[in-house]
Amino acid sequence: QLQLVESGGGLVQPGGSLRLSCAAPGFALDYLAVGWFRQAPGKEREGVASIDYSGNSKSYADSVKGRFAISRDNAKKTVYLQMSSLEPEDTGIYYCAAGVWATLRRDNYDYWGQGTQVTVSS
Repeated sequence: QLQLVESGGGLVQPGGSLRLSCAAPGFALDYLAVGWFRQAPGKEREGVASIDYSGNSKSYADSVKGRFAISRDNAKKTVYLQMSSLEPEDTGIYYCAAGVWATLRRDNYDYWGQGTQVTVSS
């Protein structure tokens, strides 16, 4: 069973940066697309970024374009989400998910991590 583990969350001031990692210990992610999602208190989980199995196709939510960057290192079985110019509205639990298709839709993903908290506050 594929297990995903997120790390890298924390508390950061507005304008700061964080890099999240999504690892799949003991499992090759090479053939799967990966998406990053986030859920703020009282809100639905929303897609933030996705990347296909090769790393050549990426997509972003409008709210993070130009500030977030998704990438992957298949040799390390890890997908990253580099977040810059963070805003309080970026606060939430960030989840990574794996599936066949790289989209920002939750129902396209079969495997989910437990999430990592990101808090943007002064």
